[in-house]
Amino acid sequence: MELRHLRYFTAVVQWKGYREASRHLYIAQPSISEAVSDLESELGIKLFSREGRVARLTPEGQVFHEEALKTLAQAERSIASARRAAKGEIGRLGIGFIGFATSPFLPDLLRKYKTRHPGVELRLEENVPSGQDFAFDQGEIDIGFTRPPSADRSSSYETRLLFREPLVIALPKARKVKAKRIRIADLAGERIVTFRRESSPEVFDTIIRVCNDSGFSPRLHNELNNMHSVLATVEAGEGVAIVSASARNLRAESVSFFRLQPDDVRIDFVATWRKKEPSVALKLFLELLDEELPAIRQKTRYK
Repeated sequence: MELRHLRYFTAVVQWKGYREASRHLYIAQPSISEAVSDLESELGIKLFSREGRVARLTPEGQVFHEEALKTLAQAERSIASARRAAKGEIGRLGIGFIGFATSPFLPDLLRKYKTRHPGVELRLEENVPSGQDFAFDQGEIDIGFTRPPSADRSSSYETRLLFREPLVIALPKARKVKAKRIRIADLAGERIVTFRRESSPEVFDTIIRVCNDSGFSPRLHNELNNMHSVLATVEAGEGVAIVSASARNLRAESVSFFRLQPDDVRIDFVATWRKKEPSVALKLFLELLDEELPAIRQKTRYK
């Protein structure tokens, strides 16, 4: 059974006969008759009782006609929705993000996208890099604002570098430090608060490497799952933290941030999405992202 069978059948009902249906559809009458006959054979019922040139619905044909009209109407709605989606007028876009790192630019980016494409539903998911990996695997997000994909995932993803940021030291404000920069080697005796490695492997490994390059292995006192918890632990005087500079966006009132000495390490922050033909909603979002990239980099310059 095809939609054309239903269209021919409902036309015969509407125009009360095969001849008039043929005339209005610009379809040869034998083709319409054959389609209706095929439909009756497939259903195993008679749809019409013929009385001269008038085709009258049987009782079962009346029931089928009502359902056929609903099916055709739904098909038309589906076609219209698909065409609107192809134009980017409707659709769905899942976006993963790291809140503190994207706060300078993501709200404005989303506002501009919604202004251009109000019919696209946005699904936002704040998560650490590993959590975004899982969300990609589950099909929950289409694009992520995160750290670069790991080596075993990078071949499956496209990335756009948004900015590069340094590492900084987070100390409780109760500790009075006159210097503007802190030597990494001076942290050898400190308790280090950090992310769990499984949450953000690249940042964790970079922190460990920076310490090792300065001649010591860090004393990891607390390994937490989000930056809010890391800074709260520092505020409580339970250690110091080496964090990405974007952590300063959280504006922890009782924490002071200091640049490192030496200060030659940078961590990339990217937009990433799967290497496949993007949906129209994603393609339009990427176009906007490219337009806004100079402004994003201006907002995320870490001097």
